[in-house]
Amino acid sequence: MALQELPPPINPRQMDILRAVAAMAWADGKLEPDEIRMMLDEFAVLFAKNETERNSLKTRLRDYLGQNIPLEEVIPNIKSIEDRKLTLRLGYQVIQASRRSPDEPMVNLDEAAAYQRLVRILDLPQEVVANIEASIAPPEDFHPNGIIKALALRFHKLLNS
Repeated sequence: MALQELPPPINPRQMDILRAVAAMAWADGKLEPDEIRMMLDEFAVLFAKNETERNSLKTRLRDYLGQNIPLEEVIPNIKSIEDRKLTLRLGYQVIQASRRSPDEPMVNLDEAAAYQRLVRILDLPQEVVANIEASIAPPEDFHPNGIIKALALRFHKLLNS
């Protein structure tokens, strides 16, 4: 992102969560173009009031999604327990939704390792982690775009908190 550009109209706390979730999406070394497009479209609809703002927001958020920032740099900025829970929940959903073909495992080894790193860095009690994992519906219960809609709705709630 060029220095003269303004950051997206989300606060730093929300940006840190966005970056942590993006880091989970990058765990297997690739952020799928279709996933990026769907996420940006959904976020733009929720965060912008008109088409001009939506297009601007998509461009500005794309820059941030394209950055693969290590979890170790982002997570220490996420202070509240609620934000840490949300980050874990979104990260867990992202890795479950990233299978590119029916032949791939739902969560590959790179994603599983990244998720374990996320759990360790977030330092949430084990029962909280177990409850979050148990609360997430199996990915096959989601419509193909459901994970993106769920992520967008959660970020929308963040904006209003």
